[in-house]
Amino acid sequence: MSDATTRDESNQAPHRRDVLLGGTALATASVVSVNASVELAQAQPRPAPGGPPNIVYFLVDNLGYGELGCYGGGILRGADTRRIDTFATEGIKLLNFAPEAQCTPSRAALMTGRYAIRSGNHTVAVAGDEGGLVAWEKTMGDILSARGYATACVGKWHIGDSAGRWPTDHGFDEWYGPPRTWDEALWPTDPWYDPTRDGVSSMMESRRGQTPRAVKQLTLDVRRDVDREFLDRGKAFMRRSVEAGKPFFLYFNHSLMHLPTIPRAEFKARSGQGEWADCLLQLDSDFGELLDTLRELKIDDNTIVVFSGDNGPEEMEPWRGHPGFFDGSYFTGMEGSLRTPCLVRYPGRVPAGRQSNDVVHITDMFPTLLQWAGATVPADRVIDGVDQRTFLEGRQEHSARDGFPYWMGETMYGVKWRNFKMVMYLQKTLTDPSVKLMTPHVVNLTVDPKERKPIDYPYIHSWTAVHFGRILRGFQASVGREPLIPAGAPLDHVPARS
Repeated sequence: MSDATTRDESNQAPHRRDVLLGGTALATASVVSVNASVELAQAQPRPAPGGPPNIVYFLVDNLGYGELGCYGGGILRGADTRRIDTFATEGIKLLNFAPEAQCTPSRAALMTGRYAIRSGNHTVAVAGDEGGLVAWEKTMGDILSARGYATACVGKWHIGDSAGRWPTDHGFDEWYGPPRTWDEALWPTDPWYDPTRDGVSSMMESRRGQTPRAVKQLTLDVRRDVDREFLDRGKAFMRRSVEAGKPFFLYFNHSLMHLPTIPRAEFKARSGQGEWADCLLQLDSDFGELLDTLRELKIDDNTIVVFSGDNGPEEMEPWRGHPGFFDGSYFTGMEGSLRTPCLVRYPGRVPAGRQSNDVVHITDMFPTLLQWAGATVPADRVIDGVDQRTFLEGRQEHSARDGFPYWMGETMYGVKWRNFKMVMYLQKTLTDPSVKLMTPHVVNLTVDPKERKPIDYPYIHSWTAVHFGRILRGFQASVGREPLIPAGAPLDHVPARS
């Protein structure tokens, strides 16, 4: 049974400390003005095709809420994202999809269905970091592979770069990508960098049972063209899987919009609005190319496609992204960090043309996708994700989850419940200092989406402590049953469950 907070849990009376934490201050916030309530589709979905569905998870790096046209960006950001915008009408558009605050935590949460604090992956992995997933963790790749799926990881993994922690150690048949992330393409341009002393960051390739091998050094030229390589490899993998008659899981990690955002030659100056907009056009085109391949292979009607970001927008200049309706950057607890676009298409199951402002967490993709594939969610560990099939399929109006705690690194920054946040730490952007609040703010996102006011008179919203306290107690109880895996834990670490 999931330890995530669901709408069916009873609202027990909070401890006095929870009341004080949750209710002494107020701020405001806002739910997206676009259709805050879900419109259930009138037409009944057609029967889904037989056989296990293929799965394509298209994960975008550092995708701000304000970039895509279907989320209020697009031409306002200098690029018409027409392929993604069209795709958004073919399934459900989630307006309150919550990643974690950094790349590594979000990817760990997606792959395991567990908050990254549990797996010791709460902080972005850098060169020299010995962390990553321990062997005990079961990823989506592990479980789908055991179910008979062909599996491929294309792009950055970022949750382990040593023996036993690579993607091909965790259920993927093949992998091609960098060991960590894209800013390492800047190393060769740094006059203080010495490759003989400091090491070389390379593009890596491996197959199950093989030690990954370095293919070439990660440079700015390689970084510029890397998504073309990812597309070619991803399309070839899908074709091979179809020819072999096997369902497949393609975990496609696109490099944009992570710094340095450099468009390929065919997209350079294409937007007329600068390289950021050129890269948005490239992202849109690349996603459309994968969709075209599904159609060419005649499998688009039996393939689940999820398009989502991994965290909030890029902050570093000159590559800064945009949080759109909200505010803040990744590496914070601001709403711009805790929301990213997410679109889900599953013909015959997920009705087209829906959107919802209900909370869905990135961990929820784990049990949802696995059970759509007919696989079993592990019962021998804490799983924070909740099964969202009934909600996504339009058979219930609201999400199966109403909130979650959120962290920056190993520090809990606050708790979300519906359109409210209990803010314990203030930090607007990556480069700002973090300020611990002695009296937490309670932000109503419906009336203060930019989170500008510490107190919103005449309301105090102290009643929200009931819900914040419930979520906190649920998490604390789960830690009592299964201790957190420490960061940097050895590969053979197994948490001692009570």
